[in-house]
Amino acid sequence: MKRKILIVEDNIGLSQMQKDWFGQAGYDAITAMNEPIARSLIRKNNFDLIISDVRLPEGDGISLLKWLKKEKMDIPFIITTEYVSVPDVVRTIKLGARDYLPKPVHREHLLELAEDIFRPIATRWEQKRELLKRTCPKMLEVERCAKLVAPSDMSVLILGANGTGKESVAQSIHEGSERVGMPFVAVNCGVLPRELAASMLFGHVKGAFTGADTAKEGFFDMAKGGTLFLDEIGTMPLEIQSMLLRVLQENTYIPIGGNKERVADVRIVAATNENIEKAILEGRFREDLYHRLNEFEIRQPSLAECPEDIIPLAEFFRKRFSKELKRDTTGFSDAGMYRLRSYSWPGNVRELQNRIKRAVLLAEGSLLDFADLEMKKQPDKVALVPALVISPLKDEENEKETIINALKACNGHREQAARLLKINPSTLYRKMNKYRLK
Repeated sequence: MKRKILIVEDNIGLSQMQKDWFGQAGYDAITAMNEPIARSLIRKNNFDLIISDVRLPEGDGISLLKWLKKEKMDIPFIITTEYVSVPDVVRTIKLGARDYLPKPVHREHLLELAEDIFRPIATRWEQKRELLKRTCPKMLEVERCAKLVAPSDMSVLILGANGTGKESVAQSIHEGSERVGMPFVAVNCGVLPRELAASMLFGHVKGAFTGADTAKEGFFDMAKGGTLFLDEIGTMPLEIQSMLLRVLQENTYIPIGGNKERVADVRIVAATNENIEKAILEGRFREDLYHRLNEFEIRQPSLAECPEDIIPLAEFFRKRFSKELKRDTTGFSDAGMYRLRSYSWPGNVRELQNRIKRAVLLAEGSLLDFADLEMKKQPDKVALVPALVISPLKDEENEKETIINALKACNGHREQAARLLKINPSTLYRKMNKYRLK
């Protein structure tokens, strides 16, 4: 079932554009021009997310948020406005808004924010997931470090931007440990409700608080014997940080409302895109907890730092989604491959995955083309690989270097490299023999 989103915006062109963005990403979006219409739609529909401008012809976004709170409707809410006001920001956050976005709102930022909001608070895996073996030197170093630390029970902190695949690193640590075969529980700390965070982490007994009609296990119970992955740990409230520190120090915890200690039989792997040192200086993160979590640190590179992984990852996702969506695709056109290589990928591996999934669904032919990938026509940054890689093979003086770069760009896939160079595969093989590149 599609997620339903309400866009409250009086600029018809902008609201339609955002509606199209969400529609293309697989969501069901509805628009409203003012607060009264928005309230009427909210009464009739079950929305999963509301995005509202502050200034509206009738009413405003902040009063709509107040009304939602009064009606006890816990719907994720994002405020947008051209006129950024610090007092307004503070008010909306206190009222429970998830974020405050200044205009112009960028497509990638908005969709990434929605995806983060819709990610489940926790997922539990009990069997090995298919992961692509990457070849970028920086990723090989990450894999080497993960392999080294996996057999121990050390706490690991993974640093890196959103969408770089930090959870995949955590999974590889789990799969290389003695806890493999036991649960791997991934918790998105960024969406943990502040008032329920302790109960969700440590569980609660019956009658612990209003509404606790039955006892419930927490994430520490779910991960017993396995690995607990705490993603976006930098967003965790300070009071929950204190509780987590106590658990790490004493290796025990007590469910909310309970009086019996339980052993915390889990291996902790945490991750964040935050500058933790800065967060410590600003008083947002406990330094003692940081040192407990950071017994071993791994830095995950961005996709832009791993250009040689782009094509293999794109192929990996193309094959996966072609099977899932029952679509017959065979690869990428020359233009599609060129774009994949020259785009800067601000959303990293997650953005690549989402774009490939959409391209597989939209493609009319067997090859995914430039238009299917729906990216800006001009690269956001300088091309990530030397120009020779994506130029036809014409300059004999630089021929050998061009072939080497093309093969690197395509991870050794000769047919793809031949397409990049605009020559037949047989011609490429002959030239590889000439330069002894086999």
